[in-house]
Amino acid sequence: MLWRRRIEPFTRPLVYAFFRFRRGLTLGVRAVVTNDAGQVLLLQHTYIHGWYLPGGGVERGETAETAVVRELEEEAGVHALSRPRLVSAHSNEVVHPGDHVLVYRVDAWEPCASDAAGEIHELGWFDPHALPDDVSPGTRRRLAEVFGGAQVDPMW
Repeated sequence: MLWRRRIEPFTRPLVYAFFRFRRGLTLGVRAVVTNDAGQVLLLQHTYIHGWYLPGGGVERGETAETAVVRELEEEAGVHALSRPRLVSAHSNEVVHPGDHVLVYRVDAWEPCASDAAGEIHELGWFDPHALPDDVSPGTRRRLAEVFGGAQVDPMW
């Protein structure tokens, strides 16, 4: 068995590459941002119907925390004043095989310039207990978990 220890540093990159190819995984982030009135920030994209939590994909070489901060600034013009707090993790296997989504909470923030570049149709602040009818199902479930005490569902 000592031979395995000797070759492991050389084979590990190959094994990791194989599993990444074989079991492709993507990671996304979403943010629950609240204002002083206790409302939650939602947005509508130009390319899909409904209201969603702001967020997006984690880029190669980027941490999930950095991604959620970047996405908030780009999509919503929100600059986090403190580190986002991880709330939950979910598999999005039904919609996107191999996809996972991390949900963060951001309570301290300030407005900043947005670079939505035609991606965002509208931003809105809503009472988390009185959401618009066309809130996406995943967003509705996440908000029920954060504000309504619902048990966290591991599926998006």
